Amino acid sequence: MNTEQKPGLVTAIAVMTLVSGIVNLFWGFVASATALGTIVGVICLPITILPTILGIFEIIYAAKLLSTQPQPVQPSTPLAVFQILTIFYGNIFSVIVGILLLIFFNDVAVRDYFIRLNTKGTPAPQPQTESTPVVIEEPSVPETPETPKKPKTIRKVAGK
Repeated sequence: MNTEQKPGLVTAIAVMTLVSGIVNLFWGFVASATALGTIVGVICLPITILPTILGIFEIIYAAKLLSTQPQPVQPSTPLAVFQILTIFYGNIFSVIVGILLLIFFNDVAVRDYFIRLNTKGTPAPQPQTESTPVVIEEPSVPETPETPKKPKTIRKVAGK
């Protein structure tokens, strides 16, 4: 895979995801610090941690895409959807990145790259060594025809 170059859109996906991850980390830390400043905010603290978690996942995904020896990864549409959902936190940058990622994931060159990336490393099935099959013959037993049983008579229900 080292001889093949990544499409420009894949590099753009990786860089945008990395920057969005850093922004989400910062956004989550600022929201958490703001929430800790108030008594009611302490109750809402778990909600403010979500952008931080998304930022961590974005950075991990971007690192896999940017590595010199690419790892098999799929296009992460759930990550893009969660980026779009950060509109509820007021993070417009991640929303724009999420929309662009969904558009870029549908590009033909990007799809082909991910298909090559995920199928390149799979080993071909090894052929089995040839061995002489052992044929086991069953002794032939003459079959005796079974005599059919007498059919049961159907009883009629009274009144019908």
